[in-house]
Amino acid sequence: MDKKSKIIIWASAVAAVLVIFFAGAISISNGQIKRQQEVQTAKANISKEEERRIDLFKNMVDAVQSYNKYESSTQQKIVDARTKANQGKINQASQSLNAVVERYPQLKSQSNYKQAMLEFSITENRLANYRENYNDEVQSYNIYVRRFPNHQILSMMGNDTKTYEPLHYNVDNAKATNLFK
Repeated sequence: MDKKSKIIIWASAVAAVLVIFFAGAISISNGQIKRQQEVQTAKANISKEEERRIDLFKNMVDAVQSYNKYESSTQQKIVDARTKANQGKINQASQSLNAVVERYPQLKSQSNYKQAMLEFSITENRLANYRENYNDEVQSYNIYVRRFPNHQILSMMGNDTKTYEPLHYNVDNAKATNLFK
């Protein structure tokens, strides 16, 4: 082999190593970006579900309170009709009671409470799943950016790696309040 051939082989080998290195570096950088986006998406899912919980809570409390007032009014009309019946005003009592029964065939506050509790349960389960997913994504990201040679390559490329912390939720039941007063 002549000197020119050796130089071409060495130059080709160095170029191939550089191409492989840069392709690997780009792949590592893209992997970091992908995992970072997954962490951000997981966090956004938690925020969305927390907002749903707040909206649901406000709406359900309002609905249950309104229906409780309606039910209380209906029950008062029934009591008044019974009082009239006991006073001998059977005709008036019958008419009042029939109007109440026709207008309000079924009292539903108990089913509203059940529905509210079901919705809250579904939302809390979703939140637990989203939090677990977030923590999984954080762990995956943290491992990826700290692993050798990813950490070194990302540092050489000037990529800032973020430190994400897993979520820890502790519920303080002492702060619970009665909203139906």
